[in-house]
Amino acid sequence: MTLSLQVFLDIATEAALAGGAVLQAYLGKLEDIQEKGRPGDLVTEADKGAEAAILAVIQRHFPEHGILAEESGKLGEATSKFLWAIDPLDGTTNFAHQYPFYSTSIGLLIDGVPQVGVIFDPSRQELFRAAKGLGATCNRRPIRVSRASELSRSLLVTGFAYDRHETADNNYAEFCRLTHLTQGVRRGGSAAIDLAYVACGRLDGYWERGLSPWDIAAGVAIVEEAGGKVTAYDQGAFAMESGRILATNGQIHGALSGELVKTVPFNMKWE
Repeated sequence: MTLSLQVFLDIATEAALAGGAVLQAYLGKLEDIQEKGRPGDLVTEADKGAEAAILAVIQRHFPEHGILAEESGKLGEATSKFLWAIDPLDGTTNFAHQYPFYSTSIGLLIDGVPQVGVIFDPSRQELFRAAKGLGATCNRRPIRVSRASELSRSLLVTGFAYDRHETADNNYAEFCRLTHLTQGVRRGGSAAIDLAYVACGRLDGYWERGLSPWDIAAGVAIVEEAGGKVTAYDQGAFAMESGRILATNGQIHGALSGELVKTVPFNMKWE
């Protein structure tokens, strides 16, 4: 399987770079920005163009594989053990505002488990890659999670789902609590980059809810291969379909999990 994983990693890299090139061609030139039904959930011609470029690469090499792409949905062979989870533009709102925190994210699940991940940040020209047993890298150099062992000395990141306007389960309480217990909590706006930054040690931990497989499949593979830990909030087994993730350097995992589990959500409704 190791040789096959290298091939998958190389093709995922080709696809991510192709998608990133499309994004940069559209940067600052968008003419069609739409909402997909929920406030803030945007789609642009850049999303669609980048996804088309990525799909062209994946389908040319692996026409028999299944695909789950953010804009196109399910494609290919539904019964295949191989499923590509593709987000052509993770951080569309950032991109639309020319805020330089967005990425292409391509993960390969084999029998439902993330095994290969590539995240490309075209604004910084940073390419994060990993495959199970092959290590994790940024621009071909090995990366590793941080060594922070105390929550009070950690820097965290999270995000807020599109349904935050409608539900009390919205990360606000956790964000406030952990801001007081750590050196800070950031909100970048791209789950893929958040996970990549945990993998390379720039951040010590990440949690979020309301996520889709294409948001996190690649990042999970990269974090784990970089020595990090990925679970449910309560340290149970990570379940992609839950939409919830806790990813850390492993050192602060138990402490962060404990704080998340005991935090009581509060509802904020604005008139």
